[in-house]
Amino acid sequence: MATCDRCGEQESMPYQCRLCGGTFCSKHRLPENHDCPGLDEWNDPGGVFDSGFDDSVNQTRDSGGLAAKVPVDTGPGGVLGYFRGNVSFALLALMWFTFVVQYAVAPQLLDIPVQSQQWFDIFTVNTTHPEYVWTWVTSVFSHGGFGHIVLNSIVLYFFGPVVEKRIGSAKFVGLFVAAGALAGLAQVGATLVANPEVLGQQLGATPNGSAVLGASGAIAALMGVLTVLNPNLRIYLYFVIPMPLWLATLLFAGYSIFVSTVGGGIGAGGVAQFAHLAGLGIGLLYGLKLKREGERAPNQLQFGGGPGGPGGPGGPGRRRP
Repeated sequence: MATCDRCGEQESMPYQCRLCGGTFCSKHRLPENHDCPGLDEWNDPGGVFDSGFDDSVNQTRDSGGLAAKVPVDTGPGGVLGYFRGNVSFALLALMWFTFVVQYAVAPQLLDIPVQSQQWFDIFTVNTTHPEYVWTWVTSVFSHGGFGHIVLNSIVLYFFGPVVEKRIGSAKFVGLFVAAGALAGLAQVGATLVANPEVLGQQLGATPNGSAVLGASGAIAALMGVLTVLNPNLRIYLYFVIPMPLWLATLLFAGYSIFVSTVGGGIGAGGVAQFAHLAGLGIGLLYGLKLKREGERAPNQLQFGGGPGGPGGPGGPGRRRP
């Protein structure tokens, strides 16, 4: 059995829309019956086949688009063609590549000890050097340990493709990187407001310094987008406990607020709670924008195309973001 993305009815013989890829019952199988976003591009073949990741489909290499700037063919039949519509997995791979660089390449080959100031200045956005612009991005893909990256990877694996399918690959990358960077900067900014004397001090020189790394802020933004588009989306918390997404989001936000205000502060337990809240807020706002534009989300997260499968954890995890 499968679930209709439009009405939620269980369907033993579902139909898949060839324009948007959604699953529908016989009543809503036609594009016009499920408000298919592909109808808006029906008269634009370039738009139908362009995932939005780059403009190589309808622009030539010397036309000034992204394809003109990249020396590798990013078209549908090119070397990077796989990443069209699969950017979620590309970002996931980049997270693990960065993890290897953090804990193997940097200390073993580059003589940069883990958690040294130089290491922090490469892989984290921190109160010592918040002006290091590259850390705003590298910190999104860096992680504080194996458990940290595994948990974030699981949530990105389930939530990422759903959001990417709805907003397109280019917007997905922009949302992920921007939300992750802004979430980290929000955490560091809040720390500096509370403890302005730590600005410029090395992290080891003061217990109040802050170094932020991880994709949890970005993933919280994805969670916020889905919560707005479909608050009743069914997920499985820790792969076991079924609950609507709005409840999981509420619990996640409530926990972060409680810990930030009562349970030890915005960085209690080595977890950047304020970054989680900032990422979630960005996602909620962007979700509202998409909703006004008529975007929708499926009624449940499915694994491997099956009828309901585990929808992934209900929150971006309780590790450093």
